Amino acid sequence: MLRPCRLLLWQVALRLSYHVVTASLCLGGSDIFVSVRENSPTGQFISNISISGDTGANAIRLCLTGDKADWFYLEGRTIRLNTSISRVLDREVQGSVLIAELTCYEDDVTQSQSRILVEILNENDNRPNFVQDTVEPFSISELTAVDSVVFTVKAVDADGDMISYIIDQSSPDARFFRIDLPNSGNIVLNKALDYETRTHLELTVWAQESNTMEKFNTSAVLTVNIEDGDDQYPHFLPCTPVSPGVPVCMNPAYTANITQKHLEALRTEDVVLEFSPGPIRAEDGDRGINAPLIYSVLSGDDQGRFVINNRTGELRLTRAVNNRRLTPNFTLTVMVRQADDRLKHSVASVMVRVLYDNKFPPVFNRTTFKGFIIQNSSPASIVSTYGNQVLQVQVLDLDFSDGLNPNIHYSLHPLSGLYQVTQRGVLIARTDQLRAFDRHILQVVARDEESGEEVSASVDIEVLQRGQTVPSGAFTEQQMFGDVDSRLAGGIAAMILLMFLSALLFLLLRTVKRQRSQREPEEHRAVAVDKHPNVVNSSQPVFSLDDPSYNNRAFSHRSESSSQSESLHGRQGVYTRKLSLLHPASSPSGIIITDPAHRSRPGLHPPPSSPSNTVSEQQL
Repeated sequence: MLRPCRLLLWQVALRLSYHVVTASLCLGGSDIFVSVRENSPTGQFISNISISGDTGANAIRLCLTGDKADWFYLEGRTIRLNTSISRVLDREVQGSVLIAELTCYEDDVTQSQSRILVEILNENDNRPNFVQDTVEPFSISELTAVDSVVFTVKAVDADGDMISYIIDQSSPDARFFRIDLPNSGNIVLNKALDYETRTHLELTVWAQESNTMEKFNTSAVLTVNIEDGDDQYPHFLPCTPVSPGVPVCMNPAYTANITQKHLEALRTEDVVLEFSPGPIRAEDGDRGINAPLIYSVLSGDDQGRFVINNRTGELRLTRAVNNRRLTPNFTLTVMVRQADDRLKHSVASVMVRVLYDNKFPPVFNRTTFKGFIIQNSSPASIVSTYGNQVLQVQVLDLDFSDGLNPNIHYSLHPLSGLYQVTQRGVLIARTDQLRAFDRHILQVVARDEESGEEVSASVDIEVLQRGQTVPSGAFTEQQMFGDVDSRLAGGIAAMILLMFLSALLFLLLRTVKRQRSQREPEEHRAVAVDKHPNVVNSSQPVFSLDDPSYNNRAFSHRSESSSQSESLHGRQGVYTRKLSLLHPASSPSGIIITDPAHRSRPGLHPPPSSPSNTVSEQQL
């Protein structure tokens, strides 16, 4: 290679000669110094050759030799650049100088030699390129501190231009990183990492020339893998996030039942309890680490009645329950912790219920319920009965003293967006989506969540037009006679009333006749053999208002009671149960007689007050 000082002298000489050199070759010519730009086209002028020797009879021949001589060719006494489309003069490939030799022959005898030195001038014809090993996928811990340098990228430019680095803000994870010094390539963590939320990130970085007019640039997509750090506590399964997108779980409440089957199995071995919504199981919150866990019972084990496997979380019953009435259920607190860090732990509540034998299935008080809904613009309304009361479908379970099983779950089949049923058996309709004069028949299913028993009933719902009158009289007939036709129900009611009045009159005449025949005080005292028809035992009402068809636990009738009467109010009328206003007379012999007109017979004295349940004909 030429020394730098000699190259500098060549450049000065070339500028003074304007890149044109005339040499006397065969008579001891001088070297040629020329500068050309890279990427110059084919035939680019290099230099003219001046021959001062005799060109007459003697033949003069010029020849180019040397390693780089193929980059030139002679055109007469002119030297030109020899390039092509596939053979481009590139300073970054051929170097900064091309050197060749020019030999002058006369009659095939070498007369003189000189050198051709062509400096290749640089042009900005290259883009920056990233060093490959600086943009390979790499990993960082999620516990890496914010504002720390996490990696460094590097790009080079063949033209030697200065490079600056920029993060593409349109890349999906650009917010996690920043570059403080653009020329350094150092990438700084701008936001805390979380392995439980994102396990890898993608980042686009640009390398751009900063000292050229062209500003050539290039980009690289970096993949950053996040390594899990031990920063999460264990949690019980199933995991219910406290809110969408937040990797924090609400621990479930586990429930299990102890049945007669379990108690019988205890005679031979401990019983493994089955829990809902699943087995007692937890996992490490750091899924990438998955540290070993240890289970324990913090409270409620009832002196070893319940034992937990500290590795699997399996909970076993070791002895039977002596008195189910005194201990209907047990509440335990279970803890899980990391084996390598006692401070990282979580607790869950466990409920164990002691169940009685299930002897009676749940039943509806009717097979079909009827109701209506009025179309309106409200988003939701409650389905009503024809008595303008809330329609409530409920089942009766005789396994419970009050008949109400708290474990009953109500559902509708088929599922529809128009109706929903609450767990109290109340139907709610999307009235703004209903059409007038439609009729919907639904099936309501009541399921005992403990025993798995199911019972169903039909619900017939009529959609009335706004302002349409509810059919009159439908309440009493529907409530007292179920699904019987209204005219048939009215006939049955009239027949029952007629039979009741006939029986009352017959018993009255029979009693009066018997009392007259037995009125002989000197022989024996009269003995009461029967009650007057008007004195009705309160435990056997003629028409009981406590019939299930009247009852509605969620929306009951308002009642007003006093010492004289009890009233049941409804939109279609008032139903009254009157108490007797006068006491029937009583004779010294103990005979009890009550007159329909509430008049005492001579010689008789009133007995203790006895309530009477009656329903007037007009009300029926």
